[in-house]
Amino acid sequence: MCISARFLTVSFLFLIASPLAGDSPLILPVWPGAVPGDYGETGPERIRSAEENPTQTAIWITNVTRPTISVFLPEESKNTGAAVIICPGGGYWNLAWDLEGEEVAGWLNSIGVAGIVLKYRVPRRPGQPEPEPAPGPLLDAQRAVSLVRSRASEWGINSERIGIMGFSAGGHLAVMTATYFDRRSYEPQDAIDETSCRPNFAAAIYPGYLLPEDVDTDVLAPYIRTPEGTPPIFLVHTFDDPESGPQHSLAMYLALKKANVPSELHIYPKGGHGYGVRKTDLPVSNWPDHCAAWLKDLGMLK
Repeated sequence: MCISARFLTVSFLFLIASPLAGDSPLILPVWPGAVPGDYGETGPERIRSAEENPTQTAIWITNVTRPTISVFLPEESKNTGAAVIICPGGGYWNLAWDLEGEEVAGWLNSIGVAGIVLKYRVPRRPGQPEPEPAPGPLLDAQRAVSLVRSRASEWGINSERIGIMGFSAGGHLAVMTATYFDRRSYEPQDAIDETSCRPNFAAAIYPGYLLPEDVDTDVLAPYIRTPEGTPPIFLVHTFDDPESGPQHSLAMYLALKKANVPSELHIYPKGGHGYGVRKTDLPVSNWPDHCAAWLKDLGMLK
């Protein structure tokens, strides 16, 4: 596919979805009607052209106004009953759809886990400043957890083995979903919202926005919390990350330790930012193996 095509529709993208994550994902709307808390005009949903891409390493989707989930199920013979909702990164402006979405689903399928890619609303709406995380995506993620749990038996998923994983800004979104499960950010829409929005585990890979902007501190931003019932969280970062330094994950890990939430932290010397699950000769590309071992230890890969 030529990623320089300026106005490819996302529905066409799904027709040619990466075979790494299966050929025909089930695509469902996150919301039954109007998207709660949304506003402003963004233009038609599209794939960014090569000239305007943040990087040339991913297919970038923007102008999302109708959030969806794309459900990639593992082979029945491999199915462990676990599922992970995947939040691609992109600074809350875009979504790195293949790098931090479909390719991650492919890896999860390979270890017997359902990979469910969340297309949450981007870019930031008017008046939402860049130094702060966008508020709308949290609503989409909370609803996605409840939606997946409501369909768990239909998809061969154990409702007590549903997690959330995110990359960069999506890592922040995964943390927020894991720590705000007791404060649903929207009014219930239907019976699906009677189902818990608490993930059973979370993974944040090179997350950002966990520390205050423009402040030299290793103390978490004031809106980051670890209430009772926070699920275990797996954290990955590199020492040389130029976008969001490892202190984001380190501060989060220390807060989880203080709250007695059993979690795991990996900080690698090299790797930068935005590597997803792609293999290189750097040790950081082994993080998926460590994550799989962590999930097995939690009893999620039975």
